[in-house]
Amino acid sequence: MTNQELQTLKNKFDIIGNDPALNRALEIAVAVAPTDITVLVSGESGVGKENIPRIIHQNSPRRRGKYFAVNCGAIPEGTIDSELFGHEKGSFTGANEMRKGYFEEADGGTLFLDEIGELPLSSQAKLLRVLQSGEFIRVGSSKVLKTDVRVIAATNINLLHAVSKGKFREDLYYRLDAVTIKMPALRERPTDINLLFRKFASDFSAKYGMAKISLTEEASILLRKYRWPGNIRQLKNVAEKVSALESERMSVGMDKRTIDVEVLSKYIPREEPEMLPATTSSYHDSPEAANEREAIIRTLLKLKQDVDYLKEVVAKSGMGVSSSGPAIAPPASIESDMEWKNTPSVVDDYDEDPEEQDYEEKMPEDMSIKSASMDLIEKVLRKHGGNRKAAASELGISERTLYRKLKQMN
Repeated sequence: MTNQELQTLKNKFDIIGNDPALNRALEIAVAVAPTDITVLVSGESGVGKENIPRIIHQNSPRRRGKYFAVNCGAIPEGTIDSELFGHEKGSFTGANEMRKGYFEEADGGTLFLDEIGELPLSSQAKLLRVLQSGEFIRVGSSKVLKTDVRVIAATNINLLHAVSKGKFREDLYYRLDAVTIKMPALRERPTDINLLFRKFASDFSAKYGMAKISLTEEASILLRKYRWPGNIRQLKNVAEKVSALESERMSVGMDKRTIDVEVLSKYIPREEPEMLPATTSSYHDSPEAANEREAIIRTLLKLKQDVDYLKEVVAKSGMGVSSSGPAIAPPASIESDMEWKNTPSVVDDYDEDPEEQDYEEKMPEDMSIKSASMDLIEKVLRKHGGNRKAAASELGISERTLYRKLKQMN
């Protein structure tokens, strides 16, 4: 496309920006429009993904057909099949009449499925059938119907990651991923941020008769440095908020209001590290990173439990801790727990409870390891008829610890 054709397209669909990644996305949309190939639009929430299917539809042979945009994440799971494929009268409670679904209504046109990653697995199977053969069945019917619909899907999640987690069908992913158009995040197109801010502020000024907002150079820099996790949608909200609260009604000699960095900073949210948006590539590494984080957290929690346990034992035994005093050995339960996690079990006749593998129960207030003498253990075992689990519960120790003490008693 020539620069003039590209600018004409942007003006028609009210798209602001000159970033190369944005231009490339628009060029791909126009290039695939004359075909019926399935398109997947990816990008974070608020980047303007909804513009791509509109451009494709308006530049395709189907432009005289119907165009529907369906947000799959906004429809309850129990009614999504009815919305997409229709239902017969009496097929479920409240189905008082036959209703056509979007695939039937959009016959000959284009159907935009936004947030496709939120589609339930059962509905994904039906969507795959429509994409492959154009066939579908209304809810409550056995009659196979045909439709001719161009499907464009969009997602703000990494579908390959969803496939690896079993939340999205692999065959459906590859069916949708014939052509992928990635819409860049706002932080990836910093030169467009000020253009968009001026556009939104100007629109607000014209709509409500307010003085136009302009930014100082320092304020413009602050605007570009912010990460904009909400992307264009968030930038528009900030521009309108600044215009509403810092501007004034137009009057003679008052048609502009300059905003400096101090004023603008009041409207830019303070960034928290945990709130920073993840880049698309981070999804590929997230399973390993998440497993590593979970392992570290589990280790730290176990270490804290062991330290608390030692403090409790020392406190109940009446012993003080000093730098010159003898070192207190860790409880045998902790040592054996560490050995048990790293070496195969040598006990063949003991069936350990899986729930106890990562957990060492604490002593009750009136009982400790010191007081759990051999005589007491023998007494409690006799009381419960040799039932180790019941005896361990009364003693306030784990069944594994009790078994170890029994081995010591021979």
